[in-house]
Amino acid sequence: MQVLVLNSGSSSLKFQLFSMPEETILCSGLIERIGFDDTRFKFKTEEDTLEVVTAIPNHKRGLELLAKQLLDKDTGIIKSTDDIDIVGHRVVHGGKHFSDTTEITEVVKDKIKALSSLAPLHNPPNLEGIEVAETIFPNAKQVAVFDTAFHQSIPEYAYKYAIPNEYSEKHNIRVYGFHGTSHKYVSEKAIEYLGKNNSKIITIHLGNGCSMTAVKDGKSIDHSLGFSPISGLIMGTRSGDIDPAIIFHLAEKYDYSINEINTLLQKKSGMFGLTGLSDLRDIEAEAEKGNKACQLALQMNVYRIKKYIGSYAAVLNGLDAIVFTAGIGENSILMRQMVCEDLDFLGIELDSKKNNIKPKNLKNINTETSKVEILVIPTNEELEIAKQSVNLFSD
Repeated sequence: MQVLVLNSGSSSLKFQLFSMPEETILCSGLIERIGFDDTRFKFKTEEDTLEVVTAIPNHKRGLELLAKQLLDKDTGIIKSTDDIDIVGHRVVHGGKHFSDTTEITEVVKDKIKALSSLAPLHNPPNLEGIEVAETIFPNAKQVAVFDTAFHQSIPEYAYKYAIPNEYSEKHNIRVYGFHGTSHKYVSEKAIEYLGKNNSKIITIHLGNGCSMTAVKDGKSIDHSLGFSPISGLIMGTRSGDIDPAIIFHLAEKYDYSINEINTLLQKKSGMFGLTGLSDLRDIEAEAEKGNKACQLALQMNVYRIKKYIGSYAAVLNGLDAIVFTAGIGENSILMRQMVCEDLDFLGIELDSKKNNIKPKNLKNINTETSKVEILVIPTNEELEIAKQSVNLFSD
């Protein structure tokens, strides 16, 4: 069985084609910096590695380029679109409707679309990916795996907001949590590494979107993203935590519309708003050159992460491990170093030599005397999505 997994981020598209249940990767790749003139398209098989830099304005065009490459007579991997049995899609927001992996129907698509206002950077490209895939792979089963599912175990006292009860009960306003597929995957790997099920772990997913989860005994008990993927940590273009009064202030004093404020907080804030740059690699390079705005943005980003580490260590009543994952967490030596500085009171001690790596597999980067394991675990949301998609039809 061949399963194509599409993982659409706000400005990226990761993909892998698996032979299941063997979990053999037939091809993999990444389209990053979607919407920019220098979009990078990377495609890798056992025999070939291709990389193209071109302008890809949106996810639809990216998917069309991927389909063309999959079918390429020289470097492609399939001879016909009918070779694909299942297309598994990462969908960010499932709201109250979806807590499990689901086969996609018109009703499911309508609900994903209706939830776009809660995840405006993600659900629209997720839905676009589904609709394009339905056209390109008409005979494949289409499956949605929701980011919110892993966080269904968060207790009511943690997921409920202190607003009148009717808004929670009638309008389903609560913490949903996101990046659940990634947090689930790396927390399971960490538990396996620790060798004990009774564990206290903080998983730190750092990419263009960022989030942290407190994981106790394998279950999510708190999470930095809430009703939508905008709260918590400072992200590429999203603000993270702000005082809600700022929204009222912008609306009343400067006559900003709701749409303008939403665009400001979702697409013009975060690291981009602080520096004019959204890619952390560019920000780190500029900071190294002495750019004060970039240096301050990095300090702010790290400070926010540290605050969540402290609060989650308290919620967990201890800490066995912290896990860095996703594009920045796996690749930014500087960010890991800055986050772990001056956390020795929690028993977190980074080994700078071990940290000087960009691992392809789980790597321990703490000192021998550190009371807390510091792990870098490359996430594999695509494999997790493939497994869940196949399991949906296994009965």
